[in-house]
Amino acid sequence: MNTILISYDLRTPGKNYMTLWMHLRSYENFARPLESVWLIRTVYNAEQVRNSALNHIDQNDKIFVVDVTSRFSAWKNLTVEVVRWIGSIL
Repeated sequence: MNTILISYDLRTPGKNYMTLWMHLRSYENFARPLESVWLIRTVYNAEQVRNSALNHIDQNDKIFVVDVTSRFSAWKNLTVEVVRWIGSIL
């Protein structure tokens, strides 16, 4: 079982992201420590969770997904600076 952290920036003002939240709740074993941060326990890896969440966000939204039980992570639309930093610590 993996513990996955999901954080996102939803960039479309006024858009209803209820489908994203319903999708994240579908993992059943979850916590929402911050408004845009979720922790889930799942058999899926970070990339699979990210890919599944992409169906519920817009193209310009940002998402960061990291397996906090290991050193594997997946993201979309992060700056090169942040990606380099992540690479330097993994």
